[in-house]
Amino acid sequence: MSDIAAANLRWAMALVDRLVASGVQHAVISPGSRSTPLTLACLRHPHLRTWIQVDERSAGFFALGLSKADRRPVVLICTSGSAPANWFPAVIEANHGLTPLILLTADRPPELRDCGANQTIDQVKLFGGQVRASHELPLAETTVAALQNLGWLAARAVDQSCWPLPGPVHINVPLREPLVPSGALPEYEVAAKPKTVSYPAMLPPADEISRWATELSGRPGLIVCGESEYSDGFPAALAQLALQLACPVLADPLSNLRFGVHDRSHIFSRYDAFLRCTGFAGTHSPEWVLRFGTMPVSRQLQNTLAACTGATHFLVEAYGRWPDPLHLTTRLLRADADAVCAALVAAQPFPAPVAWLEDFAAEEQRAAGLAQTSVKPIEAKVVESLIHQLAGGCLFSGNSMAIRDLDNFASGGEASLRIIGNRGASGIDGNVSTALGLCAALGKPVVALLGDLAFYHDMNGLLAARGLNITFVVLNNGGGGIFSYLPQAGLEEFERGWLTPTDLDFSHAARMYGLDYQKVKCSDDFDAALAAALEHAGPDLIEVTVDREVSVAGHMTYWAAVSGD
Repeated sequence: MSDIAAANLRWAMALVDRLVASGVQHAVISPGSRSTPLTLACLRHPHLRTWIQVDERSAGFFALGLSKADRRPVVLICTSGSAPANWFPAVIEANHGLTPLILLTADRPPELRDCGANQTIDQVKLFGGQVRASHELPLAETTVAALQNLGWLAARAVDQSCWPLPGPVHINVPLREPLVPSGALPEYEVAAKPKTVSYPAMLPPADEISRWATELSGRPGLIVCGESEYSDGFPAALAQLALQLACPVLADPLSNLRFGVHDRSHIFSRYDAFLRCTGFAGTHSPEWVLRFGTMPVSRQLQNTLAACTGATHFLVEAYGRWPDPLHLTTRLLRADADAVCAALVAAQPFPAPVAWLEDFAAEEQRAAGLAQTSVKPIEAKVVESLIHQLAGGCLFSGNSMAIRDLDNFASGGEASLRIIGNRGASGIDGNVSTALGLCAALGKPVVALLGDLAFYHDMNGLLAARGLNITFVVLNNGGGGIFSYLPQAGLEEFERGWLTPTDLDFSHAARMYGLDYQKVKCSDDFDAALAAALEHAGPDLIEVTVDREVSVAGHMTYWAAVSGD
């Protein structure tokens, strides 16, 4: 084995071993030549689970899904050149979605840069402001000091990906040839000692809690919860606060507050329907709004909050960002959500007038009753079947109409249901691969609810479906159906420029990638198809044919009925 090849491999093994010692459990690898030492180091590590994904763009989102399962950093590895650029959409989502990733890009050595060498681009700072940190390693060294410094950098990179603002970290790894050892490969020696970093609980200051409690006390208000990585204790703590304040909690589906055994008596999910009633919204303007997490999906709720210009807007956010697109926040508290709830309960603010909560509860019940009797689009019945049959499971939601239909029709229940989406940048790219990564990490059945364009956009990702117990439910409304509800629908060029139907037969994709396939046209057929797919221990695709015009009319009829105007 040449000195260079030996140094490359030992260097890569030391880096990977120290990443594992710092908490990394998964690595996603796309094949390439320059990344050979990194790939070998991962494949040979006894405590690292490796996944091979040929398409780098799908690999990036698969790693994203792995990380979303438990919020641990996941390693991504690829070769030099344009390969890492294919990660960029996943890196953007990881940045905005606060998902930790470690990006290991193999690179040419310095003497081969900026001189026309093949498969060589400027990879330093490749991901710009989308990463928490960017590190360029020196060429491989095997001295004790060099390996020790590499270990500290690995531990630091994992820490940077987790705190204070979770997200991706880039490590560029230049490697000289030869890359493949000619002799026996070295074995891992004694594994590096685990390096653990402990993080503080973000506790709210007592004087600020006292001021907040005074301003909330005895006044009608709203608690709004969007997507966030809440602690396990948050649902119960929030329920206690809502009980203390006698106020409604308007819970986005991605808040994961609608389902579970916690007290849900103050948690409402039909707000998108009843806030359309201008009479109710006009007479029930809150004096304060307390928000946790990101801005909710519902545009109707966003518009309602935007109209509350006379209210005091409180925001709890622990990561250092400013999720306030309405620009109405007047009180911002950097603290953990559960700690704020507990502290406010301990401050014993007075409840709002009894009629305030009663009126919201009556509207929630009225909307729920109408939802059972009104004409609804097939998407509503698909969602209702999903939450019933998937009780206790995990649902990945695509963007566009999928998440909005979940917001409208996933009303809640006592059985737990974890709902996850890519709402950091809200793209339709990489949804298939994210769901597959999620399923791979959880090791239990996952259902992914996607639109036809989102499914098409990441069909390459289906290569990873082999051996996974996942069901893709594809709502095929003939293209970008969400635009049917937007002003673009009135344009002469609507179908060509925005709807963009693909007219693909997805049964061919199912056959090519080894998925069991069913195509349904009505809700009764879907119930049976979903039950069969959940019984099948393997990947499934259920294509739900949606007549777009009928669907749009159904949504409009439903919204008109539940709005009550």
